[in-house]
Amino acid sequence: MAGLGWLTPRRRSATARSVLAGEAAAEAARKTSVAEDEAALLTGTSDEAPEEPAFPVAGDDRAAAFFDLDNTVMQGAAIFHFGRGLYKRKFFERRELTRFAWQQAWFRLAGVEDPEHMQDARDSALSIVKGHRVSELMSIGEEIYDEYMADRIWPGTRALAQAHLDAGQRVWLVTAAPVETATIIARRLGLTGALGTVAESVDGVYTGRLVGEPLHGPAKAEAVRALAAAEDLDLDRCAAYSDSHNDIPMLSLVGHPYAINPDTKLRKHARARDWRLRDYRTGRKAAKVGIPAAAGVGALAGGTAAALALHRRRRR
Repeated sequence: MAGLGWLTPRRRSATARSVLAGEAAAEAARKTSVAEDEAALLTGTSDEAPEEPAFPVAGDDRAAAFFDLDNTVMQGAAIFHFGRGLYKRKFFERRELTRFAWQQAWFRLAGVEDPEHMQDARDSALSIVKGHRVSELMSIGEEIYDEYMADRIWPGTRALAQAHLDAGQRVWLVTAAPVETATIIARRLGLTGALGTVAESVDGVYTGRLVGEPLHGPAKAEAVRALAAAEDLDLDRCAAYSDSHNDIPMLSLVGHPYAINPDTKLRKHARARDWRLRDYRTGRKAAKVGIPAAAGVGALAGGTAAALALHRRRRR
């Protein structure tokens, strides 16, 4: 999906590119807003009774909520679930699925977003979708959501998003995943829309190039800032939710930051600043999502062991 543009080289000073990526994401999100009408958003329901957070404030239309996607709203990474769906439809070979599984296993075991592995994942996805029509992958994305993503939504995070909707506020996903994938997920969850990585397309066909850079780290903050300006939001009254220390720039923008299923660095940062924390993982669930279920990949066990060994060597 266009956002598969999130897959691009990263080792460079990227201030200007972060701004460009953020502005492109904000523009795309506004154009592809998934709210069919305000009433539909305000009457959504949740499978679980929402917790009672001190925030949001009902009726505050200058407040909104921004949710990271991977491991905040959804267990695992959207791009890997999408890759599994494309493999099932024979978009690429078995060895490439093994590569996707290895990348996901390494990420979950190491607990960090390693630049080399993320660049490898981006390059893989760009090579797969280049030359395909945006409409084709949007249609496939709907199917993949049902097959691999719908059952991986964290009920607790979903309840928090619903609380904002019930208060009459807008709720946006903010993710490095492709903007098309993010928009599908947002629509299925009844959210307002999504900010995601924007990939270039010409006449509806992906070129394999990005607009700016992946919507990651500082670029997410730029996207939220740009959207807030366009929508006349007061960031001091807004909330943001994420599991990753890479999203500290976005979390620091708003008056109500939440650490959800936080990694070690974010947990430490959040505690030092008295940010709210929520952890919806149990030991059993953490074990289940730690290793990806990459259908048909017998080599995953060996790859997982190798990933763990590599992680241990790097920590020494």
